Amino acid sequence: MSLEETLNIEKQYQDDHSVKLIVEVDQEKMNTYKRRAATKISARSKVPGFRPGKAPYEIVVRTVGEAAITEQAVDLLIDAEYSNILKEADINPGAAGALESVDNLEPPKFTFRVPLAPEVDLGDYHSVRMDYEWKAPDEKEVEEALESLRQRYASTENVDRPIEVGDYVLVDVVSETPELNRTGFATFVRSEDRDTEWPYNGFAKELIGLKAGESKTIQHGFPEDWEVEELKGKSVEIVTTVKTVRGVTLPDLDDELAKMSGAGETLDELKEAVKKDVELRSQDAYDDKYFVELIEKVKEGASIKYHPSTIEHEGEHVLSELANRLAQQNMDLETYFKMRETTREKFIEEEVNPVSKKRLERGLLLDEIVRKEKIQIDNESLEAEYNNTLMSLSQQGVDLSKVPGGKKGQKQLGEAIAMESASRVMTRKALDMLKSIAMGEYKPIEEVVEEAVVVEEAEAEAKEEPAEAESAPEQEKPAE
Repeated sequence: MSLEETLNIEKQYQDDHSVKLIVEVDQEKMNTYKRRAATKISARSKVPGFRPGKAPYEIVVRTVGEAAITEQAVDLLIDAEYSNILKEADINPGAAGALESVDNLEPPKFTFRVPLAPEVDLGDYHSVRMDYEWKAPDEKEVEEALESLRQRYASTENVDRPIEVGDYVLVDVVSETPELNRTGFATFVRSEDRDTEWPYNGFAKELIGLKAGESKTIQHGFPEDWEVEELKGKSVEIVTTVKTVRGVTLPDLDDELAKMSGAGETLDELKEAVKKDVELRSQDAYDDKYFVELIEKVKEGASIKYHPSTIEHEGEHVLSELANRLAQQNMDLETYFKMRETTREKFIEEEVNPVSKKRLERGLLLDEIVRKEKIQIDNESLEAEYNNTLMSLSQQGVDLSKVPGGKKGQKQLGEAIAMESASRVMTRKALDMLKSIAMGEYKPIEEVVEEAVVVEEAEAEAKEEPAEAESAPEQEKPAE
């Protein structure tokens, strides 16, 4: 008897992007599972006069009762047939389903609730336009970066006086928001504000006049568009205690500083390296905002459907990342909730879920663009990203040869890094594709591949021509 003949399935789609499957099972199939259940019960229960698992069905029924056998049979049937039920129903589940009810036993009838996989309709995303207006930083920003480099290689000495502009200070920062907590945080007191200053522009200047051992309570309001999610639109009290005040002697901006920094042999090489670094960081910061806005534009014309459990799953990742950050500050989530005067449930509802929703929808949109545009990863990009990740880990002091678990642990870590690298490369390619669309420069992947082939063939021909010329015989010179 085929599966179709033993199952009768009714599908009822729900508003929360799930489906109810009302499944009626052929009685003969149910009887098969009841006999298996009786065997299993008799194997683990003592039935007088019979070896384990060998008692006849009728004897087991009289010993444990019909209800016990039926309950076990339902469990066996669901374990064995659930994947077949999903396949027969022709649905794409987004998470594990659940048995919602046993509606009848003769004939057997069950209701399952199954979350559906997310569905994305990008709409007319090829009509989205958004200018890319990044401009290279001006000379002032390069000069500021050079000044920061000088400060990095400056010599310092403790001074017994109040903080002045130009000093290097160590402070402890305590706040109700853990993202702001720091112990032994080093900062340089500049006369001008800097976009890169932590935790906000002008923070260090607020310490002018304090001496080592003195504290100051600073009230600061962060704007609604602040880059740190937990600080957006919040007024925060920051208690800062000065630990050390050090006077600073800066090195000259010359060839020696270039050699010391490893950026080159000459001052010109140093300036060029710093300029490129400033431009790269500036463009990265612009790209972060550009792509956030661009994805929002695409989302306006798109339709995204997913079950609430998908948000919950993403929320678990958000909480796990927060827990890891807190652990670095010797704090756990429960302590964090107490400091914020909130509960886990309220925090998840008000702060975790909004972040999870943005991350989830962004990921779903990019995944669908990858699918529709047939974007693929090339080995060169993947290898470069993988090596960059290894280098970054090494710079952070991670010794891959000492990974717990020996060779097996190293292999697992390597696979995890490879998967993460592939994800980053794919995301970057999808964003680049979106950017080309928004700027009106889009080309289908087939056209891009065709152009690449033409270029490769042209380069190959160019390499062959000199070889042919060298092998050709010299022409006889005319007689004079």
